Formats: sequence, structure tokens, C-alpha cells
Amino acid sequence: MKTIGKLYSIDKKSVGFVKFIFEAYDGIAVVETIDRHASIIKLHVAPGCETDVDAVLNELKKEILIEPVSDIID
Repeated sequence: MKTIGKLYSIDKKSVGFVKFIFEAYDGIAVVETIDRHASIIKLHVAPGCETDVDAVLNELKKEILIEPVSDIID
């Protein structure tokens, strides 16, 4: 399955929390840590789940720092 990759800079203390949240939403996205020192994560978004992922991110942004770095296709 082809996923959509999205990179985000995130508060270092929140990386595990964000991974846990996306694991709870079974199948919409997988979180990969790209650079643990810079707190860069990559979301591998399942096709058709972009709206759901954006909704989760918008809610998370109310509580923690999450900023897009760039969007890539993989």
C-alpha cells in the first residue's frame, strides 16, 4: 500500500504520546521518528485517511507544539 508521508517538528516530550494516539486510531497512520534529537517525526498516512489524520493533528495542536516540516510522498 502506498502511503502519504508528512514530516512534523514536535515537542520532544510529546513524541511517545503522539505515537500512542495514532496507534489508538488503528490503521490511519503510523508514526516514525526521523530525528530524535530534533524531534522530527514522519506520519505514514494511509490512503483515504488524510482528513482523519488532519483532524487528530488539529486537536493535538491545541495541547502540544506540532509544526509541519514538509510533505513527501513515499
